[in-house]
Amino acid sequence: MMNLSQLNENEYNPHYKSYISALGNVDLFEILMVSSEELLETVKDLSEEKMVFRYEEGKWSIKEILQHLIDTERIMSYRALRFSRNDATELAGFDENWYVDNSNGNDRNSNDLIDEFTCTRRASISLFKSFTDEMLQLSGTANGSDMTVRALGFIIAGHQMHHLKIIKERYL
Repeated sequence: MMNLSQLNENEYNPHYKSYISALGNVDLFEILMVSSEELLETVKDLSEEKMVFRYEEGKWSIKEILQHLIDTERIMSYRALRFSRNDATELAGFDENWYVDNSNGNDRNSNDLIDEFTCTRRASISLFKSFTDEMLQLSGTANGSDMTVRALGFIIAGHQMHHLKIIKERYL
């Protein structure tokens, strides 16, 4: 069991503090499962019209948010894998807006996006379960910031919950 109370603020960039602190005192694997189920329950029956709706000019649609969550989770999991293997290579950041602009998310089938999110989350959970306690405490540098493997797991969950809150408040 990996509890958020074990995480120190020096294990991640302050940019992620709001994502992590909003989770409360949770177990990583529980929050990854529960948050995934909550997101899927929220979007699974939405109409195509609702899935491509933008509440404001220049904002992402729900489809684009799903694609963004998938892309970000893959990148964060990749970072966790590299750091867990003691890879000292500094990893580059990524421009989330550029990724969304080039994702073709709105042209994708909603069910395919939901399936891909589900598969990505299952893979992330399996990856984090494979890490030993020692691996979870290893760190590396990405986008100019040091972070631990375990912090990346909580960032994945917190980032997704952040976007779920926005979906509920501004799209539904």
